[in-house]
Amino acid sequence: MDKVYPSAAAAIADIPDGAHVAVGGFGLCGIPEACIAALRERGTRNLTVVSNNCGVDEFGLGILLGNKQIRKMVSSYVGENKEFERQFLSGELEVELVPQGTLSERLRAGGAGIPAFYTPAGVGTPVAEGKETRELDGRTYLLERGIRTPFAIVKAWKGDRYGNLVYRLTARNFNPLVAMAGAVTIAEVEELVEPGVLGPDEIHTPGVFVQRVVAGAKYEKRIERRTVQVSPPRPPEGGSQKG
Repeated sequence: MDKVYPSAAAAIADIPDGAHVAVGGFGLCGIPEACIAALRERGTRNLTVVSNNCGVDEFGLGILLGNKQIRKMVSSYVGENKEFERQFLSGELEVELVPQGTLSERLRAGGAGIPAFYTPAGVGTPVAEGKETRELDGRTYLLERGIRTPFAIVKAWKGDRYGNLVYRLTARNFNPLVAMAGAVTIAEVEELVEPGVLGPDEIHTPGVFVQRVVAGAKYEKRIERRTVQVSPPRPPEGGSQKG
């Protein structure tokens, strides 16, 4: 029942070259940084990664991309990653773009044992090429396959030794769906607690979906794109902005 591994390197050690891996996170929030760094150090190559996006240059999944360890990305957003753009346009990286809601539902469906479902998203676009369509209630739908991967990596705020997980705020994004979709799910947690500390009502991912837990990593909070607004100068006391 104790699923704790001594390090991220030990937890990802059996992910082979050419593996399909689902990775949690949204933008730069809720990223399993420790396991990504461990894959970088191990040099695992030719990965097919299912994740909402691919981090940014030199951070998140971007460090695997920059080291040419990713062969294919299945994503809904390519973000601000210049290396992603360069590799895609040069033909070095295969990319499958999926509407964001469809991607989340494909992961959820795979984790729930649902092999496929119909959705209107993507009808009449390149997303629909080669896919079965069906008319239901006067509307056209695409058949999309659920996603299951041999490995999944997620990031949680708290977790216990049995693999029960709690996410914090917006980090509860793709992480619960990714955790369900992996045959072997690796969860790195900011805080490891003993079984029984987490109340049943606060658990977001039950331990049945998690096979390995890694604790104690330090995390860096980055902002993907910083937008600031400069306020106009205040008029002098008793004066006016109009001249």
